[in-house]
Amino acid sequence: MNHVEHFSTLARYNVWATAQLQTAVTELDDAAYRKDVGLFFKSIHGTLNHLLVGEHLLWYPRFAKGVSPKLTLDMEAEPVRERLGQALKGGAANWLTLIEALPAERFEGKLNYTSTQGQTLSLPFAATLTHVFNHGTHHRGQITAALTMLGQPCPVLDLVYMLQQESLK
Repeated sequence: MNHVEHFSTLARYNVWATAQLQTAVTELDDAAYRKDVGLFFKSIHGTLNHLLVGEHLLWYPRFAKGVSPKLTLDMEAEPVRERLGQALKGGAANWLTLIEALPAERFEGKLNYTSTQGQTLSLPFAATLTHVFNHGTHHRGQITAALTMLGQPCPVLDLVYMLQQESLK
């Protein structure tokens, strides 16, 4: 599998898992959704906002435009949960479009960017892109644990389930 195929699979998974998680989260009342349940970003809402900031407002511009916005990882980018869910879904779709438009040789290069602490960095493009998708998987896992703790069913988010669904189409 080449880089474009590999990262397209991860991007499709990100779209699928984001939609699955958003469906599960909509079942929560607002108090449970915003409750501090001990996650690094406290609540499910805080963690979803972190995903929006990290994946879509920081990393996406770095990969797509070569710019590093000055944001903080714990900022509340979208206070309205319905709009937050839509922004996460739309942001996930943007990654797939970007990856499929990149020339194959881009994955062998470097990503130059400025960190949120102001440090100039140059990291391997493909490995750093892997981080973006791994980061989302990590925080979705935290949210599913929080859903379970809150007595709610959580979605099955394993990549193989998405692949199985795709194979049935």
